[in-house]
Amino acid sequence: MLHIGCHLSPSAGLARMAENAVSIGADTFQFFARNPRGSKAKAIDPADAAAMASRLRENGFAPVLVHAPYTLNPCSADPKVVEFAHMAMADDLNRLALMGVDLYNLHPGSHVGQGTDVGVEKTAALLNALLTESFSGVVLLETMAGQGSEIGGTFEQIRAIIDRVERKDRLGVCLDTCHVFAAGYDIAADPDAVLTEFDRVIGLERLRYVHLNDSMFGCGNHKDRHAAIGAGMIGCEGIRRIVKHPALRSLPFCLETPHESLAEYAEEIALVRRLADED
Repeated sequence: MLHIGCHLSPSAGLARMAENAVSIGADTFQFFARNPRGSKAKAIDPADAAAMASRLRENGFAPVLVHAPYTLNPCSADPKVVEFAHMAMADDLNRLALMGVDLYNLHPGSHVGQGTDVGVEKTAALLNALLTESFSGVVLLETMAGQGSEIGGTFEQIRAIIDRVERKDRLGVCLDTCHVFAAGYDIAADPDAVLTEFDRVIGLERLRYVHLNDSMFGCGNHKDRHAAIGAGMIGCEGIRRIVKHPALRSLPFCLETPHESLAEYAEEIALVRRLADED
């Protein structure tokens, strides 16, 4: 069975977010635990968190994912930005257990001219500081498009971060289909080759989640521009190959496509389920 959902907002509460997911035919989703472009975070209501957990169990959900705020850059050249990254992520990781969520998605960051090696070292330093013995969840490093000074645009860069982190048992990877395609891995035409390379460099056992996005631009353009499923350069046939691939089909898939309403996401979830059922 395909596990598919989309990015949702917790603004009306965690339980309502789970109910919205059920209403659109989803059985996973991701959300921000705080303002995605700021530092504010709502207090967590234990009863609300328990109600969300109950909805997820009742409806057979796959794991859900908390996404780090976009402003979190652990490898910035600005000490204040790095300090914010530590503060926000430490708070988010503490909040995971309160929400009953195990997975946390992190963009590895942008080195802003310091060089990839410095970026890798700084991101690993953040993880070594925060992945304490008391942390029982898993932080997922997201594959990136290699846009500008982003790190994580190659599998080798993701592996380099993992190699420098002490608690490797608390690390996984989220594969973003738009990002890897933009980075030059043609997952649309040949997912076998891309996933074989992923396995060689990182190891498929670390792959825990998939961001399922089409791409506005062609393979290798290094432009992080998501498109609706079937409306981009990956296309419906490429998406079909991805969701049916034996190395991926049991994982949770989450849409981050440019839609404004739950109804649009419901249609897209139904489309992806149809593609997954095709021979």
